[in-house]
Amino acid sequence: MNNLIFGVLALIFSSTLYYWSWRYQQRERYWPAITLIIAGGLGLYFYTSADLFLHYWDERYHALVAKNLLNHPLIPTLYDTPVLPYDFRDWQANHIWLHKQPLALWGMAGSMWLFGVNEIALRIPSIALVAVAIYLVFAIGSYLFSKKTGYLAAFLFSMNGLLIPLLSGRKATDHVDIFFMFFILLSIYLTVQFCRKENPLYSFLIGFSIGLAILSKWLPALIVLPIWLLLVWDSEKFSLKTTITNFGIILVTLTITFLPWQLYIFSVFPQEAAWESNYNFHHLIEGLEGHSGSVFYYLNRIRINYGEYIYLPLGWFTWKSLKDISDRKRLAVLIWFMVPFLFFSMAKTKMQAYLLLAAPALFYMTAEFFYALVGLRDRYRYRWVFNVILGLIIILPIRYCVERLTVFEFMDRNPQWVIDLRNLNKEKFENGVLFNYDHPIEAMFYTDLTVYPGLPTNDDMKNLRQQGYTIIVNDDGNIPHHILATDQIVKVELAKNKDPEL
Repeated sequence: MNNLIFGVLALIFSSTLYYWSWRYQQRERYWPAITLIIAGGLGLYFYTSADLFLHYWDERYHALVAKNLLNHPLIPTLYDTPVLPYDFRDWQANHIWLHKQPLALWGMAGSMWLFGVNEIALRIPSIALVAVAIYLVFAIGSYLFSKKTGYLAAFLFSMNGLLIPLLSGRKATDHVDIFFMFFILLSIYLTVQFCRKENPLYSFLIGFSIGLAILSKWLPALIVLPIWLLLVWDSEKFSLKTTITNFGIILVTLTITFLPWQLYIFSVFPQEAAWESNYNFHHLIEGLEGHSGSVFYYLNRIRINYGEYIYLPLGWFTWKSLKDISDRKRLAVLIWFMVPFLFFSMAKTKMQAYLLLAAPALFYMTAEFFYALVGLRDRYRYRWVFNVILGLIIILPIRYCVERLTVFEFMDRNPQWVIDLRNLNKEKFENGVLFNYDHPIEAMFYTDLTVYPGLPTNDDMKNLRQQGYTIIVNDDGNIPHHILATDQIVKVELAKNKDPEL
């Protein structure tokens, strides 16, 4: 299916809403302006999320584990019923799957429970969280700086060219990083509410939200704590005793939220949990699975993900924050970005989405720099220089957004290999095991079969038949004669998955 027509319509729809949003913002009518940004963003999100296939990294793994959680929410599995030996250390082909924290997987499973096991249902939680996050970015920015800064940051966030491929599953780490970013953002929003209303209930909510962020990806969620301290200090509303008490409430609540799952998996799945814990640590000291890079990896990558001119607002904001260290709100935003940036730059394993938790901070820096230039423009003779820079600050991120939408690329969004797997599932094989299919993870999502990429041995076929399994072999034209001649197998011909990378 050529996606050009639908892509152009989505662009027109969203661009129109963004335009009217900007017009409302110029009249300082921020509620309809933000509502229209959210609606415009949703147009882009649903368009990119309408790929009727699982993406190669990492969505297919998350999808299969989430599907299996529908049957046993507290037992995360990849191969739900492995019939051949497996290595528990291989997260791409094992049984108990603890490679990621469970919250995003539970969210996807809950959506599929409501809307059925399909690709769109899988992506709905991420779409919903990002839509809410647009408002959170605006609200936080309005408190830290001004409504116009919050508005521009929310706009940049809504159409970011990294965020959209992640929420639609097109880029690695996908929905997990969306959940992680959202609950960090929610924690900071609740911190703002606490500073405004002085209600200790928010301390429990902040702790719970940080705990959920940890259950989405892990301990970098604790970046919220220094931000909380700076914003509470800046508010000048709380005594030292009250600050310590509420900080303690947050620590206890977040611990109560995330710790039970850790104790549970180490008790019930001790070898898998110990291995994954050690594997997580090795992300810091070695470049795992080919995801390595120099200490300048993220410094280089942010120009692609956030616009080539990102270095101007980043440098200006850093200088301004250090120049006036007493501006605690500005310092909180700098820490929000700099701590993850420095931490992940030093870690050996590097992936572009690791910095997504700090993306809102970059958008605030960009928005503040934009309006600082607007204020300077009228003081100088060569206004056109300022206008060019201001235009590029907005145009370059928009360009990257349009590129990542892949509107103008031919792409089959309902490929034959998916159709073949769906049709295969209609056969209702009893205890079926499919062999010789190159993409077993996708096949197990679309079918109720256990699937392996290799061919069965004679002993495998004998043992499986004795256990009552139906043996199915994908005939790709290279099946050995001794298997084809066996009358106790089912032969099928399935289209090849071409590993679409977007």
